[in-house]
Amino acid sequence: MANSREEKQAAGDFTDAKPVFGWTTRGNQFDDDKMDVDAKLVDMPDFRYRMDYPEVGKCVIINNKNFDPSTGMSPRTGTDVDAGNVYKAFSELGFKCEVQNDLKSNQMIQLLKKVSLEDHTKRACFACVLLSHGDNGVIYGTDGCFKIEELTCGFKGNRCRSLAGKPKLFFIQACRGDELDSGVEADSATDAEEGSLQKIPVEADFLYAYSTAPGFYSWRNTQNGSWFIQSLCQVLKQYGKTHDMLHILTQVNYKVARGYESSSNVPGFNAKKQIPCIVSMLTKALYFSSGK
Repeated sequence: MANSREEKQAAGDFTDAKPVFGWTTRGNQFDDDKMDVDAKLVDMPDFRYRMDYPEVGKCVIINNKNFDPSTGMSPRTGTDVDAGNVYKAFSELGFKCEVQNDLKSNQMIQLLKKVSLEDHTKRACFACVLLSHGDNGVIYGTDGCFKIEELTCGFKGNRCRSLAGKPKLFFIQACRGDELDSGVEADSATDAEEGSLQKIPVEADFLYAYSTAPGFYSWRNTQNGSWFIQSLCQVLKQYGKTHDMLHILTQVNYKVARGYESSSNVPGFNAKKQIPCIVSMLTKALYFSSGK
């Protein structure tokens, strides 16, 4: 695992994490009994999110570069490049962007809580980009880690009513563990609801785009920024106004998986691969344009 000393000695690509020793996650226990549920069919509305609002939406970018020595986390050299590229890419899509640098855990939580309490009635959606160190299920403020859910819970449909039924997008550049992906050789050939009310799940319309799969490191280049954010911004620039979000993120997955390989003189860290991870609860196609 790369630490401050190793980053000073090494050149090229680094990971955005340190294992959180002692952290355990236990799933909820459920009875094996199954319930039969009779469901009524609901008419399908237009299968595309409305974008004809006065504003596309707000995009909050949290860029954590420098960390308290007590965390044991090294500076994230190259993250300012990511923040600048994200700001430009989302601004060109019509978002009103704001960048917050080097926030403590509580500051991150309070910032997102404040945004969730805003009136988003005139906005089509919301986006948040998190650039930091991380581990499985947690993200780092400059003073320590906490569960990512503490940032996202305020945007659920029952808490942020002005975003209910609208897309809520979270892009997370951070490690999710300390596993390394050595890759494998592959054959290249594998290559209408207006005026009506409807009950929706409170977890609906969220999308989480993680830079890496659960349990794995996420790579960042000291000169060019992280592989994931580089790819995301490139694809958004090319297809952001013509393709739907899941199509865009699938192309991002391809670019990261096929276009990058780590170059590091830290033993065991050279020639490694990475695959981003899309977790979607979107219920319609998301295009950043209002045209049909």
